[in-house]
Amino acid sequence: MTEASTFVKLVRSPHSVKQGSGAKRGPVLPDVSGAGATRFSAWTPVTNKLSNQQLFQERTTLILHWFDLWTDRQRKHFLHLLLRRCSKSQLKFTSDCFMEAVPITRLDFAKVLPRFLSLYILSFLNPMDLSAASQVCWHWRFLAEQDCLWSPKCVRRGWFLPYSPSDNEYGAWKRHYVACVASLDFLSPWEAGDIYGTLNETLMETKEQKERNTEHIIRQTICDKIAEHKRAALKTRKTWLTNSLTDRTNISREKSSIMPLGLTTALVQLGDKCRLEKLTSMKECRAQLNSTLNSTFDKTWTTSLIKTLPLSLPFKSLVSSNNSQVHLLLVSSRIPAYELVLCGALVHVVPLLYDYSGITLDALLSLAEKAIEGRAVQSIGIMTEGSTEDFYLIEGLSITEKTVLKPCIREFWERLCGWVVPASEAGTLNIFAPLAASVAGVELMTKLSTLTGLHVRAPTGICTGSYQHILSEWSDHGDFPPLLYMWEGPLLSWCRQAECIEQTLGTLRKHLGPQLQFLSQESRGRSLGVFLWNHINLPFFALKSEVTQILIEGLVTLIKGTPDNPLESLGNFLLKKCVEGTVEKNDSVIVTENASYRFLSSIPEAPEGLLSDADRRETICSELLRSERVYVRLLQAVHTVYYIPLRAALDSNRAIINSANLLMLFSPLLDILAANNVFLQDLTEKLEEWSPLQCVGDVCVRFCTKLRTYTNFFNNYPTAIRTIDKCRETLPAFRTFLKRHNRTLATRMLSLQELFLSPSTRVEEYVTLLQALMLHTPSGHPDHTHLSSAFNTLLNYRSFVCKLKKSSHQDLKMLEAQQTIQSCPNLQEVGRYLITMQDVVLLSCLNDDIAPSLRMYECVSELGLFLFNDALVLSERRLSHMPFSLAVNISHTFLASIALHRLSLSEIVDTKYVQNAFRMESPKRQWICATDREEDKIRWLGTLRSAINGAKHN
Repeated sequence: MTEASTFVKLVRSPHSVKQGSGAKRGPVLPDVSGAGATRFSAWTPVTNKLSNQQLFQERTTLILHWFDLWTDRQRKHFLHLLLRRCSKSQLKFTSDCFMEAVPITRLDFAKVLPRFLSLYILSFLNPMDLSAASQVCWHWRFLAEQDCLWSPKCVRRGWFLPYSPSDNEYGAWKRHYVACVASLDFLSPWEAGDIYGTLNETLMETKEQKERNTEHIIRQTICDKIAEHKRAALKTRKTWLTNSLTDRTNISREKSSIMPLGLTTALVQLGDKCRLEKLTSMKECRAQLNSTLNSTFDKTWTTSLIKTLPLSLPFKSLVSSNNSQVHLLLVSSRIPAYELVLCGALVHVVPLLYDYSGITLDALLSLAEKAIEGRAVQSIGIMTEGSTEDFYLIEGLSITEKTVLKPCIREFWERLCGWVVPASEAGTLNIFAPLAASVAGVELMTKLSTLTGLHVRAPTGICTGSYQHILSEWSDHGDFPPLLYMWEGPLLSWCRQAECIEQTLGTLRKHLGPQLQFLSQESRGRSLGVFLWNHINLPFFALKSEVTQILIEGLVTLIKGTPDNPLESLGNFLLKKCVEGTVEKNDSVIVTENASYRFLSSIPEAPEGLLSDADRRETICSELLRSERVYVRLLQAVHTVYYIPLRAALDSNRAIINSANLLMLFSPLLDILAANNVFLQDLTEKLEEWSPLQCVGDVCVRFCTKLRTYTNFFNNYPTAIRTIDKCRETLPAFRTFLKRHNRTLATRMLSLQELFLSPSTRVEEYVTLLQALMLHTPSGHPDHTHLSSAFNTLLNYRSFVCKLKKSSHQDLKMLEAQQTIQSCPNLQEVGRYLITMQDVVLLSCLNDDIAPSLRMYECVSELGLFLFNDALVLSERRLSHMPFSLAVNISHTFLASIALHRLSLSEIVDTKYVQNAFRMESPKRQWICATDREEDKIRWLGTLRSAINGAKHN
């Protein structure tokens, strides 16, 4: 028997509360009836309020005491029985109590928010989620089947309704979408544009519609002019008017003499005249209508006011001419010397520089949308780092043949290219990466073209060196795409010397001041060295001994004679020796080697007809041979200018550096020189006997077997660079040696450290050239098998080199971050790397109790946020200005470090008191921060969320 039933029986029994030693005595009740006491009775006195209240309190205390002793199941059963006995008002009271104690935190937004906001929220769902949302309830089904949600999804895929839905009909676009999906009636935007046209395409109007539109515009203009005339007349009327009949007559006579026709009559006659003439075009109609209106209103007494009236809205769209074509150029901060690209942009180009290392696709779309300001774009150019198979739009996101169809990437391309005019109006997407040089790159271009509905163009990448692949032939014959965005001069300068200029600009960004003059001279000297290296080939000049002997004799004679004009005397002496026949003309100067340099034209011209695969193979092989000669020549300069003198000094017991350092520095590079000399000789022999069936793949395969020399060099490369710097600091003789031989004509105005970069660059060029060679080598060609084997080997080897570069770059950034933050613990751990850094201000909320829209914040300090892949480091940022100078010193002091998997992030809505703010919370404290710009906030929040998700998954 449960305690609830026991309670009911006790209440009904005459002696429900027993009196004993351990029991609580009940209250003493007065004798109401006079017959007996009600102390132990279950009867409740109604007339005696005091006794009733006292007895009620005792029974309530007893029931609550029993309730505390019951189990959870018994309590629920008791509450169920109790609620079933309650009336509706009592249940309403209980519900209000529950709402006050436990308020509702989850509401149906579709019932609370206005309908247009609910539809805006549902517009972000895909078709599958919309169909699932329609099954929640009838109200959700009504919202989820609205045509405004389904029509964009159908139009984006080229599915159009064959009829116009009525006003009260809804769900037609959803049914059409389901029918098209069921029948797999899918059309790309390109195909749909050819069949149905595009949204911005001018519709063909019938003759009746044109006449109706013309009539509507004429009447609307007449009504606007009448309203403006009445307002002007009201403003210019006299402040008081007489009521005499004589004055009214005089005024009317004056008006009739000034304006022969009434205003309304004149406008009506004007409209009839325009309708009878049947103007051919709307522009002519507007011009004639405007001229007639002006001639009509010239006769009125409000001429000056009517002439200043603005044009009506319908005619503004007709009179406005087509804007010039706008081209959008996305420039990644990853490319070298991007400042030169921005300075060389044309007038009609909108260049958009974005941060490569700390931006997301959504943030990039937001920046692009703000840049074009709602204008239609003729083409989009993407200038970023890339290879023949892929290109990196942002850090960590490689656009390849396999990743281009991912949902987030697909949505990005659809939204970005949705602002471009269709392909029928020459809308193009130009990618400044040599995608047209490989099969995978061509497949990627094809998928992008199908996805966006635009013509996708990319360079073939035959030209090697720096970014000169942009100057090569492009995939689509016609206009040269780079000239759509940049001037010819800056484009050529940037393409040929991008890497060299980047070194200068990188130093200028940090030390813009005393170093400017030195770096300017260095850039000019490097440009001069490149020119002389490619044209004159000074290291191979040699003078005959007879010429040297005659010059010595002439100088000795000049010293003994001490003439007034030494130069003239020396010239006469040499002329005399030449006449005597001592020196023959052909023995004056001998060049032992001619520089085989093919000077690139300013802009490559497209061939008149399509070249065959055999012709293209010959062109690519010629480029491979030419670039190999240049590369071997650089390696030979290292051997001739640096190694031989250092070895000779060591053998003569006058060592500049010791034998161990000499072998460690130059032994791997000399092995590479030996391997490439053999490769160059084999290529030369192959091209001397060139034919369409000639094979170069076997030569490349033999060269790939010697890649171990490159591996030894790359593994030893960081140690070699540190050794050069250490020897330069500790050995004065080696420092003098480098100062004498660095950046001379014999080294192409490059230093020893810069010459050590040539092997890594050459590996990239090998992959590019072999991909282009494979693209134009048919599968039945005898050279196809060897080329495939060599290409796969070099492709894998390039990945190995890229990993080494990335690891070195991450270590350098970690070292810079460690040195930047003062009093910071050790940040250099295995697997940790720096993602990005952001400057923010730390805010403090003055009143947390009021509504968020009314909260006010004050700036506490400035912070520097260093985001790593597993942690977030907060530092206090301080600025100190130097006296009598514009220089500013920035210092960072360590504040805190939070693991990303323990960090939560929330965004603060912008109000008139705070902008671009967000909140970061750890288990122990929180930080409210704000950025200066909205773009910085979007970029930072997107990067931080991605890093937090990656840390939680790892």
